[in-house]
Amino acid sequence: MCRIMCQLGGNLAFSSNEGVMPANLKARILVVENHSTIRKIITGVLRQRGYNDIIEVEDGSKALGLLHREKFDFVITEWAIPNLSGLDLLKAIRADPERKNIPVLMITSEAQPHNIKAAALAGVSGYMVKPFAADTLSKQIAKILH
Repeated sequence: MCRIMCQLGGNLAFSSNEGVMPANLKARILVVENHSTIRKIITGVLRQRGYNDIIEVEDGSKALGLLHREKFDFVITEWAIPNLSGLDLLKAIRADPERKNIPVLMITSEAQPHNIKAAALAGVSGYMVKPFAADTLSKQIAKILH
């Protein structure tokens, strides 16, 4: 079960010990976000932390297809993405024996308690509410990947 880790600058963020992997700057990361500006912020933070093997998609079904064809070490997804929600993507990852241990960070504007609970029950590794500061995102990534 996930636990609240920090409340920084009004931004809700939590992470869990489930799905934590050792730091690996060669980790392959999938970023699923339909807004290109947010994708660029996320990938910029990842690159600043030394991660360079980053694949970006804007759609949940494309993300799931990639996850079935290729190996990823970490997924960052928006909740409200086209064709397959971030929550449904998370559930599909957790239901797949080969992918169930991939850490998943949900970044979303969905701040309602029932959404946070649904993500936690589905096995999310971390949850952040938009808008967020780049520093908050960086700290969340560090907590999940270290």
